[in-house]
Amino acid sequence: MSGATETFYSVIRRQGITRRSFHKFCSLTASSFGLGPLAASRIANALETKPRMPVIWLHGLECTCCSESFIRSAHPLIKDVLLSMISLDYDDMIMAAAGHQAEAILEEARLRYKGRYVLAVEGNPPLNEEGMFCIDGGKPFVERLRWMAESSMAVIAWGTCASWGCVQAAKPNPTGAVPIDKVITDKPIVKVPGCPPIAEVMTGLVTFITTFGRLPELDRQGRPKMFYSERIHDKCYRRSHFDAGQFVEAWDDECARKGYCLYKMGCKGPTTYNACSALRWNGGVSFPIQSGHGCFGCSEDGFWDKGSFYDRLTTIQQFGIEKNADQIGMAAAGAVGLTVAAHAAITAVKRLTHKPDRAVRKDKPT
Repeated sequence: MSGATETFYSVIRRQGITRRSFHKFCSLTASSFGLGPLAASRIANALETKPRMPVIWLHGLECTCCSESFIRSAHPLIKDVLLSMISLDYDDMIMAAAGHQAEAILEEARLRYKGRYVLAVEGNPPLNEEGMFCIDGGKPFVERLRWMAESSMAVIAWGTCASWGCVQAAKPNPTGAVPIDKVITDKPIVKVPGCPPIAEVMTGLVTFITTFGRLPELDRQGRPKMFYSERIHDKCYRRSHFDAGQFVEAWDDECARKGYCLYKMGCKGPTTYNACSALRWNGGVSFPIQSGHGCFGCSEDGFWDKGSFYDRLTTIQQFGIEKNADQIGMAAAGAVGLTVAAHAAITAVKRLTHKPDRAVRKDKPT
């Protein structure tokens, strides 16, 4: 039985996993997706009956940080994803084969799973000089990308490089690097931005596609809503300090030691959509803001070209609820006083304007 025709259940049973543990895994998976209790049985049925999904993983212009993140997943463990849930038939970074042997494997997988495999792409294609800034297997990567996408079921754009272009596409972009949706226009593309994406976001997406045999619901930019529907700001544990107007003014000042909001230090959390503040990194241990550094906004389009990482956002309004009742009362009283004064001035002007008319009317005989 070939790897892509086996089911997830048959593989884990052969590894000695009990049925009880299998159902526990299905329940935890349903919970992680925010699904109801009945979804666990649907997940179990899918993993028992559906063959493992074949995945082809390509690398363009990138630094492999997405792969580095992916192999550190803790929920589920990466060994379960790679050895049980999917059939990773090609990934030139981690596979043993190389050269002509690797090319033969890629060709065979493309023909065997035509229309059924998921093409996972890490990095992006450069278009200048006919794509010669990135060569894969003796050919421009953009040609390899088009060739493999043609027979795929869908495409996953791993990381900000594949999703938006990242640093390769930053100005002045001498290689002409572009996100993959500028090249592939006839296939469904799931964007998973981040530099890199969170490990559990990556494996969670793979788990969803493997379990349900379809792509998750996407937002208008092509990102999975289950991971990119909220801003980091929305669930940040420093949010209460933002609302209270309590900010770090300088690195390692007293406010920084108290854990105040990092907005004034350039934190992009209020404009960045990602799951960092909910899932966090390294198995849920921490995330940049918790470690004392503001968000770079690395999962947003064009974040390299939006000025310094430490420039303060200027379009965000704070509530400033730390103002006490006396301050608010004085402000309100001042506003009322100005209104009364303005009203009095307008009334006086009107009286002066109409006074000559009244004087003329008094001189007339009654």
